[in-house]
Amino acid sequence: MAILASLSWLGCQAIDLIFPRYCIGCGREGFFLCSPCGNSFPRLEEPLCKSCGRPVDYPGFCADCRKNSPAADEIRSPFVFDGLTRTAIYRFKYRNMRTLAQPLAELMAGYIGANALQSDVIVPVPLHKHKLKVRGYNQAELLARELGKLTGWAVAADVLVRLSDAVPQARTSRAEERYRNVKDAFACKDDSLRDKNILLIDDVCTTGATVNACAAVLKNLPAAAVRVLTVAREI
Repeated sequence: MAILASLSWLGCQAIDLIFPRYCIGCGREGFFLCSPCGNSFPRLEEPLCKSCGRPVDYPGFCADCRKNSPAADEIRSPFVFDGLTRTAIYRFKYRNMRTLAQPLAELMAGYIGANALQSDVIVPVPLHKHKLKVRGYNQAELLARELGKLTGWAVAADVLVRLSDAVPQARTSRAEERYRNVKDAFACKDDSLRDKNILLIDDVCTTGATVNACAAVLKNLPAAAVRVLTVAREI
């Protein structure tokens, strides 16, 4: 194990020599995302809907959640999907900057600690196998695994699966399209998450269609609770 750790360290040093780390925000050497830049992400400010987490003008629930209760017990995001937050997530998700999983997960872990969130298990929103093959990784799973290391919570990355390879949510323009796009798109391979308090992880929440579709499947097990945490929310 010590030899493997040493080889891993040497490999990282060699990669850093060939591709030195520069912060995507300020250009500071030694980091892909330095702490000051991470702390400069635009934050979502209260009041937020107690259910879906979108900004509201008053404490309580937004009009949509009062009308139709979401499947997820709670959706939360520390940051607004804008500025440097948008840049970081875009590079992490579409430009193969997998190393951003660690600093982004650290920011999420900070939110968990500050808000005393509790969970039995962390579950990433899954990608369809075709999209996973093309991209090479599931960004939600990378975040979930880094969060697992930081919190000590178990990670279940292979129970919730995506059945259909629909048009990417980012290419749909209306909330109705997004909800239709993920209808019956997810399933659980087994009931190992039954009665668990689940923290569902994704990178961005826009309308909440994807995470609520996942939450509905998990609630059918039934899970004890499904709370959602994403890095950012589009407002």
